[in-house]
Amino acid sequence: MFFSLGRKAIIALAVITIFIGSRLALAQETIKVGILHSLSGTMAISETTLKDSVLMLIDEQNKKGGALGKKLEAVVVDPASDWPMFAEKARDLLAKEKVAVVFGCWTSVSRKSVLPVFEELNGLLFYPVQYEGQESSKNVIYTGAAPNQQAIPAVDYLLGEGSKRFVLVGTDYVFPRTANKIVEAYLLKKGVAQEDIITYYTPFSHSDWQSIVADIKRIGGTGRKTAVISTINGDANVPFYKELAAQDISASAIPVMAFSVGEEELSGVDAKPLVGHLAAWNYFQSVDNPANAEFIKKWKAFIKDPKRVTNDPMEATYLGFNLWVKAVEKAKTTDVDAVLKAIVGLETPNLTGGVAKLLPNHHLTKPVLIGEIEENGQFQVVWETESETPGDAWSDYLPESVDLIADWTAPINCGNYNGKTQKCLGAEKKAETAK
Repeated sequence: MFFSLGRKAIIALAVITIFIGSRLALAQETIKVGILHSLSGTMAISETTLKDSVLMLIDEQNKKGGALGKKLEAVVVDPASDWPMFAEKARDLLAKEKVAVVFGCWTSVSRKSVLPVFEELNGLLFYPVQYEGQESSKNVIYTGAAPNQQAIPAVDYLLGEGSKRFVLVGTDYVFPRTANKIVEAYLLKKGVAQEDIITYYTPFSHSDWQSIVADIKRIGGTGRKTAVISTINGDANVPFYKELAAQDISASAIPVMAFSVGEEELSGVDAKPLVGHLAAWNYFQSVDNPANAEFIKKWKAFIKDPKRVTNDPMEATYLGFNLWVKAVEKAKTTDVDAVLKAIVGLETPNLTGGVAKLLPNHHLTKPVLIGEIEENGQFQVVWETESETPGDAWSDYLPESVDLIADWTAPINCGNYNGKTQKCLGAEKKAETAK
C-alpha cells in the first residue's frame, strides 16, 4: 500500500513537472510585448485605438513568423488615465512580465511618470505621440513629432495666413505648458507682441467651455486676425468643438489649429460646423497612396468595423513597431542594449509616401502636414513639407536648451550634451526640465 501511494505521488510529481516545464518552454518560445495604454478614464478616447493598433501589428507579425523564430505575445495593461498607475503598470510589465519592449503612453505626464522606471530597469519604451520635446532618454524611442515637426511649422502656416493675435488653449499639464512656452518664444521672435499672445489652461476632462470660447470670440472680434492654437487633450476636445459650433466661430473668422485632435477625436462630434479648422500632424487618413490604402484596409478588417478611422499616433506606432522588429532581427536578440545599438540609422517606409529614419537622438525623420477639417471628419491636406524633417529633441527657441543636443551614439552617448561646454548634463538637467 505504501509503495502504491509512493508510486502515485511520483507519477503526480512527474506530471506536474512536465506541465511546468511545458509552460516554461512555451514562455521561452514567445517574445512578450507590453502594451501600456489607458483603456478607461479621460484618455481612453485616444489610447484604446493604439492598444488595438499594437494588437493588429503583433497579429500580422506572427503571421509572418514572429521575430527570431518566436511568436510575439501581447501583455495588455490598463493604467486607467492615472499617471502614478502608469509607473506601477510599467514596473509590472518590466519586472514581473519580463516584456522585451513596451508600446505605450499618450500624455507627457504619463511618459514622465514611467521614465524613471524604464531607466532604472533598462526597459525599452516606444512613445507614439507628438510631444513638447526637451527630453531624450536612452530608453525611449520617440516616434511622434517633436515641436519642430509640428508646432513650429503650424505657427509658420498661421503667420503666413495673416494671423496677428494668438490664443493658446491647453490642458493643464506638461505638454501644453512646455509646447506653448516654445510657441510663445517663437512668436515673439517673429515679431508678435506679447499682449497679442493670450493663454488659457483647463483641467483634464474639462467640459464647460462657454466662457473661454466667448472670450475667444470677443478677442477675435477686435479687428486683428486671430488664431487659436489648441493643445487640449483627451475627451475635453468634444465639448470644446461643440461650443465653437454653438457660438458660431467659423474657421474663416478665427481658425483653430489643433495639435492633439485627429480623426479619432472628431469621430465623436458633428464635423460640419467645424469645416476649415485645422490640425498639424505627420499623417492623415486622407493621404492617398497604396501603402496607406493597404494599412486602412487591414485596420478595418482587423477591428471589424468599417467606420473606425486611422490617425497619426497609429502611424507612429506602426513605424516604431516595424523599426523594433528590424532592430531585433539585426541584433539577433531582444536584449535592450543590443536593440538600441542596432536601431539607430534604420529606416522604414511611412504611410505618406516617404521614409522614416531613426536618428541618434532617438527621434524620427517625419513629414509635416497641415489639414483642414472636412464634413466627414477627415482632413484635407492644405500644406506639407517637401521632404521629411529630422526631429529635434531640444528647442532652438528656449535659452536653456539652445546649446543642447542629443546623441546616443559614441563618442557622445548623451541625451543632453552641451555643445558649448562639451559636457553631458545628465540627470541634473533631466531633474531641472521635469519641474
